[in-house]
Amino acid sequence: MLLVQFLTENFETRVGILNHAEGTIVILHGTESTHQLALDAIAEGRSLSGLAEERISNENTGYGAVSSQGRLLPPLTHPDPAHCLVTGTGLTHLGSADARDQMHLKTSDEEENLTDSTKMFRMGVEGGKPKGEATGVQPEWFYKGDGTCLSPPGRPLPMPAFALHMGEETEIVGLYVIAPDGTPHRVGHCLGNESSDHVLEKQNYLYLAHSKLRACAAGPAVLVGDLPADVRGRTKVVRDGKVIWEKEFLSGEENMSHWLGNLEHHHFKYEMFRRPGDVHVHFFGAATLCFSDGLLAEPGDVFEIDCPIFGPPLINRVERAPVKDISIRGL
Repeated sequence: MLLVQFLTENFETRVGILNHAEGTIVILHGTESTHQLALDAIAEGRSLSGLAEERISNENTGYGAVSSQGRLLPPLTHPDPAHCLVTGTGLTHLGSADARDQMHLKTSDEEENLTDSTKMFRMGVEGGKPKGEATGVQPEWFYKGDGTCLSPPGRPLPMPAFALHMGEETEIVGLYVIAPDGTPHRVGHCLGNESSDHVLEKQNYLYLAHSKLRACAAGPAVLVGDLPADVRGRTKVVRDGKVIWEKEFLSGEENMSHWLGNLEHHHFKYEMFRRPGDVHVHFFGAATLCFSDGLLAEPGDVFEIDCPIFGPPLINRVERAPVKDISIRGL
């Protein structure tokens, strides 16, 4: 099942089941948000898909119209963006170490001189999928921001005036709602663009945290249910109407060095991430990016991420944000 969250022509938030083949959204009655739907399912002890099917109405709308009019929303949001935490894990895919290692390359292949990125990747390969154990080695983890950093599908990705770069990072995203008793509940998975400032990160590895504090995007639809073990799609960068970079991406556990459950555990093991009612948007890591192939994305470039199991592609354009005067005042 694919669920989408969108605005009506009267700017009211609604949730619907997407029929991608027909290009229609069947609207759910009594459901103003995916967040509400998830909390209702938790309260009633129901599956999300079962409750959604029960709420199918006779109303539908065209996906094309919703998309072209800029009315798509991220598939899961919180009424208060401060209660939506956007985070991620890195070096989790079998092809991810090469891209990161190029940014932090050292000259020797001796064990003691390997980059921290390579060491972290090897730890994941050796201990990210433990046999007979509940959890394995912890992954790299990073914070991107709260719900205000999440750009809707089809809307611009704002690049800060001070940023050096804003490149794409195609990833699968886990979407979660925390139950009243503090238990994390997985709503599903969607496509994501965890865009980062790779030029800044390359200057110094310790700038990694800064490089992640950038806008990102998720959606358009959330796939309810288990994520397939082998996920394949394509990412494009379009400039002035022409594709200037395109590459296949691989994800899913068959192409990762960690079990998804291991990544989830090492995020939600922190009590502060189990606050009732909160939403979590968690990126699971990228295997490819245009920066590692020598392409510097520019304002005006369009990122297009397509994977059939998630329905329509995730499309966003980079826009340079205006310069803001930041002044700090004493009290």
